[in-house]
Amino acid sequence: MEKNKKQIVGVVTSNKMDKSISVQVERKLKHPIYGKFVRKTKKFLAHDDKNECNEGDTVRIKESRPLSRRKRWTLVEIIERAK
Repeated sequence: MEKNKKQIVGVVTSNKMDKSISVQVERKLKHPIYGKFVRKTKKFLAHDDKNECNEGDTVRIKESRPLSRRKRWTLVEIIERAK
């Protein structure tokens, strides 16, 4: 039985690799002293088995076992296609 894995939503920044995509995830944090909201971004490599994602797509990825040196996420679904 599979445990509940973390899932995150981000935007595809690169699909030039074979069966892999680069996903940029953005989150907003409130600065502890000044109170201003600061945008933090992080990139993840995810496994795209059917090569169906394009740059600009909004996707949901979930964590998985290590597939390569940097790839530890797999594509769950494409939420919105790029225009």
